[in-house]
Amino acid sequence: MKFRRQHRGEDGINLTPLIDVVFLLLIFFMVSTTFTKETHLNVDLPEAVANPSQDQPEMIEILIGVDGSFSVDGNSLVNKRIDTLMKALNESSEGNSQRPLIITADAKTPHQAVVTAMDAAGQLGFVNLSITTKRPAHQGEG
Repeated sequence: MKFRRQHRGEDGINLTPLIDVVFLLLIFFMVSTTFTKETHLNVDLPEAVANPSQDQPEMIEILIGVDGSFSVDGNSLVNKRIDTLMKALNESSEGNSQRPLIITADAKTPHQAVVTAMDAAGQLGFVNLSITTKRPAHQGEG
């Protein structure tokens, strides 16, 4: 008895799933890679003597107490909410967000209170913002 051999098709490896996995890995690594822009420019800044001008607009001062309470230009606010602070800043500045703004906070003031003051100033468009600090006492003097 003679059996006929069945003709088989060409045996081979299907590369389609392998290519799909490679593309997925490529996309994963492209998305998860962080790109940093590094500049290697040396800039020599010009020097200037600080000479405050007489026509500089009057400053607005925000005082923040140890408990996080606010005071704008010496007027205490009724609560610690940002909208109350924004109203007081708007009234004090008379809508002029170009006036310099100084934040003076106690050293033990909660960080959130300072951030709230900075956020209120930023939302009103104040760009000339500074924070009051003091020089550390010189150690080793006797």
